[in-house]
Amino acid sequence: MNAIIKKTLSAAAILGGFSLLGLGLTSLTFHKTEAKIQENERQALLTNLKAVIPESLYDNDIVNDTIEVSDLNQGLSKPAIIYRARQKGTPVAAVMTVVTPNGYSGNISLLVAVKTDGALTGVRAISHRETPGLGDKIEIERSDWILAFDGKSLAMPKAQEWAVKRDGGHFDQLTGATITPRAVVGAIKNALLYFKHNQVRIFSTTESTPEGGN
Repeated sequence: MNAIIKKTLSAAAILGGFSLLGLGLTSLTFHKTEAKIQENERQALLTNLKAVIPESLYDNDIVNDTIEVSDLNQGLSKPAIIYRARQKGTPVAAVMTVVTPNGYSGNISLLVAVKTDGALTGVRAISHRETPGLGDKIEIERSDWILAFDGKSLAMPKAQEWAVKRDGGHFDQLTGATITPRAVVGAIKNALLYFKHNQVRIFSTTESTPEGGN
């Protein structure tokens, strides 16, 4: 009987050892994978930021110089992140994460970069579920339509002209798709208005912090 008990305990110990080893390897793999995913996300973010705002305009760590605001994307519970560009400590531009729910197939997420003088330096669509071949032409990889916003502001074109041409505005709609560009134009206009009315607050803090209100 003692021999049987000893064999049972020995087998249990071996099994337990393998279980612990498996857990350890799983945990190690998870942490390595998590770190890789975070680094990939950081690189993707940097690529998008560089696409909307020239690196020559700022000398700060724009990825970590951020502010979270709860009143940029109305109707969403998740705060929006605004990346702040500075040159020798002086604010030069902000890159806002803008989400509009008015796309043809749901939310469209944009990065909208605007200088302190109110002019856009660039806009990029970073996520959406618009129709392939039609609404997805808001992506820079699909067409150059999104580049039409470079250099634009609330003064050029005039605020009332911030609409697609079908609605009497300045901007082209996409062939076969009007709802998607209409949503994007409206979202960018709202972002410009938000920046105009909240520029001081956006740049007033020096650390990444959640804020809200006007």
